[in-house]
Amino acid sequence: MTTTRKTGRWLRAILLVIWTVQAAAADRPVGALFATRSEVLAPHAMAATSQPLATQVALDILRQGGSAVDAAIAANAALGLMEPTGAGIGGDLFALVWDAKARTLVGYNGSGRSPMALSYESLKAELDRLGAKEIPEFGPLPVSVPGAVDGWFALHARFGRLPMGAVLAPAIRYAREGFPVSEIIAIGWQRNLRYLLKYPGIREQFTRDGEGPRKGQHWTNPNMADTYEALARGGREAFYRGDIARRIAEYMKRQGGYLSAEDLAEHRGEWVQPVSVRYRGHDIWELPPNGQGIAALQTLNLLEAFDLPRAGFGSVDHVHWVVESLKLSYADRARLYADPAFFKTPVDALLSKDYAAKRRTLIDPERARRTVEPGLSLKGADTVYLTTADADGNMVSLIQSNYAGMGSGMAPEGLGFILQDRGQQFALDPAHPNVYAPGKRPFHTIIPGFITRDGEPWVSFGVMGGDMQPQGHVQIAINLIDFGMNLQEAGDAPRIYWDSELGDAGPTGGTLTDGGTVNLESGFPEATLRALVFRRHRLGRTVFYGGYQAIMRLPGGGWAGASESRFDGQAAGF
Repeated sequence: MTTTRKTGRWLRAILLVIWTVQAAAADRPVGALFATRSEVLAPHAMAATSQPLATQVALDILRQGGSAVDAAIAANAALGLMEPTGAGIGGDLFALVWDAKARTLVGYNGSGRSPMALSYESLKAELDRLGAKEIPEFGPLPVSVPGAVDGWFALHARFGRLPMGAVLAPAIRYAREGFPVSEIIAIGWQRNLRYLLKYPGIREQFTRDGEGPRKGQHWTNPNMADTYEALARGGREAFYRGDIARRIAEYMKRQGGYLSAEDLAEHRGEWVQPVSVRYRGHDIWELPPNGQGIAALQTLNLLEAFDLPRAGFGSVDHVHWVVESLKLSYADRARLYADPAFFKTPVDALLSKDYAAKRRTLIDPERARRTVEPGLSLKGADTVYLTTADADGNMVSLIQSNYAGMGSGMAPEGLGFILQDRGQQFALDPAHPNVYAPGKRPFHTIIPGFITRDGEPWVSFGVMGGDMQPQGHVQIAINLIDFGMNLQEAGDAPRIYWDSELGDAGPTGGTLTDGGTVNLESGFPEATLRALVFRRHRLGRTVFYGGYQAIMRLPGGGWAGASESRFDGQAAGF
């Protein structure tokens, strides 16, 4: 073999190694840096959910002439059956809807309130009896009114086209005939049951002989089918004032809970005005508190002054700037986000560019902050995400949750769902805006996101997962806007999860004192990890970095869709 041929072979081998290292995620002929697969492209309609069968349900509704809202409700109903680890009508709902006819974005807050019969003093007495210093995750105490069903019917009344019976029919059919449980959901189901089996209604409705389903196991939920059929016949009143409400209230009373039929009858969600910040020519939209969406907007305001494109994805500056900005916005989140009926969060002030400029001066370019206080004083003052789009240009960004795990463990017999444990997110400090009170909405982690350009819809997206959600929203936005990734790459790129748990900078109060932990998904360069340690960041690794779905409006019409590669989901269209 000649020297020239040998040299050529080695050169090709070296180039192949370099290309493989640069590609990082997979060998792809298009050379995409992070994408595990291509974006899904379709001319008419699109749906993206965390479970492929739910995505197909949404597409079936769209093919029948249903609107994006009809498809979103149908998918949400299917997910309540197929992914009870993250969703269900025992929980709450938030949505952003692009109204193509009115050419505007509207928001809906479908969160429920705490029981009127449970006073702050009674709650404290209950906690003392249990020997607990905070509201427990499971049992009757964290249960608040479920707002999801009200949200379905409010959205449907304004934007629906098909009868609700047709919208719920696919989920009813799957609940009666069954479906194979998907892999990631099966793992979460089995893990959650370890904490819930002691509660009445769980074993009978969410296990087979005390065991959760395995991957591929055929699963039915006839009780849920009955409940959905009652909603199709009787509307929202069947849930909040009818037999379902009575059975929920009687179950809760037997468990020593406080949620009553009157609490359910009085519930109403509300249409709200979305809020936004301008970020490099794009408007990023979130819902105002009692959710945490504005934390993402505050963080983007802080990041706007940093040259992320020049720094490059995965650089030490990229990670450092994101983490230090999150510390500042989460300090405000810990003290200033609450139910607006009880405390007026200074949203305009928190989202102002002047405030961001002032707070940005606290970011040391070479050193991680250990302690962060909120920037304004108090004077005066587990989840599924899905998105759909229809042929008329309407888009829905919807997130729905039972909160931690599969919810509270309170599973009224014969109804097929678990009530949420969202009340755990109340503070107990009487001076905190988010302190528990009867008839109050707790702080919410679940947030839908949306991006517009020049007043036109661009991306409907979400990243489910507790404290990760605002962080995920920020990272998706900068991946798309600063780093020029496509819709699938933006979700597949390795993520940062800054965890403030040790510093107790959560929504129930506390002040960051130890800088928190920077968890980096595999894929960040080793040089970046070393440089972060030199900047005094504490590094860690977790197994959860959120779950992403998104739909993008294409310039010439049609849609691009993307789904989370870390979960069971699917984006699909026609």
